[in-house]
Amino acid sequence: MSNFAKRIIPCLDIDNGKVVKGVNFVGLKDMGSPSEMAKKYNDGGADELVLLDISATHQNRNTMIDVVTSVAKVTFIPLTVGGGIKNLQDISQLLCAGADKISLNSAAVKNPNLITDGAKKFGTQCIVVAIDIKKHPQKPNKWEVYVQGGRENTHKDMCEWVKEVYDRGAGEILLTSMDTDGTQSGYDTNALQTINLLTDIPIIASGGAGQKKHILEIFKLEIADAALAASIFHFESISIGDLKNYLHRHHIPIRL
Repeated sequence: MSNFAKRIIPCLDIDNGKVVKGVNFVGLKDMGSPSEMAKKYNDGGADELVLLDISATHQNRNTMIDVVTSVAKVTFIPLTVGGGIKNLQDISQLLCAGADKISLNSAAVKNPNLITDGAKKFGTQCIVVAIDIKKHPQKPNKWEVYVQGGRENTHKDMCEWVKEVYDRGAGEILLTSMDTDGTQSGYDTNALQTINLLTDIPIIASGGAGQKKHILEIFKLEIADAALAASIFHFESISIGDLKNYLHRHHIPIRL
């Protein structure tokens, strides 16, 4: 865990060029234009922005270069892009289009060398490994890794995979709990606590933020360096400015 200011990161899930939001990875609603929403978050005090092309891997096509270019033109905060990335050339193209970091998920599981090679070629700070997890149905305190936008269980153990991506040079881990995703019932603190003991790289918590106290909780427990959320920001139930003031009042180091 780092002692730097904690980060608040809105996530734009992109499907066919539009921002969408679902619950437990299904039931998608159209939320509008990526560049308009990105600009709103940039101006509203977000520390970073994540763009995930949620159907690229499943549809076996490349990530949306044009969307990244248009978003990069209107934002000045770091931009992480994921979805459909298969090789070093894809990473290079996205970085050239304006991404600051690349998020690898299904491709990293399929070809773990992509983490190693990407970190060597572009620097560890560029490589974020996104891990989608679900609780094991029979075993408490065990989580399995899913790919293909949550469609496919790899039966990989979360802890083993976290150790491997760390050893291979990932600069950050973005952990999404599919059990809590979109439910607004809070992050999976058990899973976050578990991986926090295994690694010293930054952890981004994702899946389940519904109230300011959920974000305060993970920062107070010191089990995440950043909180990623979509629903609460997209539906404007919480503004980033209000959230940051609230965290500041609770003595969380945050950029105001």
